[in-house]
Amino acid sequence: MSISFADIAVSPGVRHGRRQATWPAVIAMASSEGHRYLLVLRFVLTNAVAAALLAAAWAQGWLDEIVRTDTTHLCAVIFAVFALGLAQCARRVVQTSRELNEVQSAGPSAATRTGQLLRRLTRGDAADRSELIGAVRLSLANRIAGIRHAANALVMLGLIGTVLGFIIALSGVDADAAGDVSSVGPMVSSLVAGMSVALYTTLVGSVLNVWLMVNYRLLEGGAIKLVTAIVERGQADGRA
Repeated sequence: MSISFADIAVSPGVRHGRRQATWPAVIAMASSEGHRYLLVLRFVLTNAVAAALLAAAWAQGWLDEIVRTDTTHLCAVIFAVFALGLAQCARRVVQTSRELNEVQSAGPSAATRTGQLLRRLTRGDAADRSELIGAVRLSLANRIAGIRHAANALVMLGLIGTVLGFIIALSGVDADAAGDVSSVGPMVSSLVAGMSVALYTTLVGSVLNVWLMVNYRLLEGGAIKLVTAIVERGQADGRA
């Protein structure tokens, strides 16, 4: 959203020859262009809050403990998958927001994909429009499906980490040596290490799954809004 302070109302007082923009005027101008990049703004705010919570966890030293005890490095793999999914989601959010802006603008360019869809909706008959709308829905669903798959993969990786953790924990247990006092210490250490891997990988996979799914739902809502806007705009242009 581009706001020029030259167009904003000036407060009654002038200091040092400079005009002072009032916050009500800024809010009013932002509201007048509320549809522009609103999806991007929601995406940024959502991830800013999540990043703040992550920073708080790091400040408490919780992340250091996860890294220290993750001997399988599976938590790093989970985070890498999450980062790729979030980057893909950010790209789709920007793309969807631009298309929403085009649909809601005065005259979408015929050179853009959105402009071509609107032109086909306007010129086609009822059967063609219904078929085209169905194709648009499938295309948008396929566009964002990869992000949902990435979120599901985070849970699966967490479960794999749980299994690996139990394997590590049980691999150090020897029933025949349970009566030997000198063998108890190593077995307990193996159990603790394995349980740490199992619990931390499950925790990381679950938390990052929730984080990415929140972004996916945000993008899904934008895609639904885009389809609705295209249909409404096409019908309005067809009646005109």
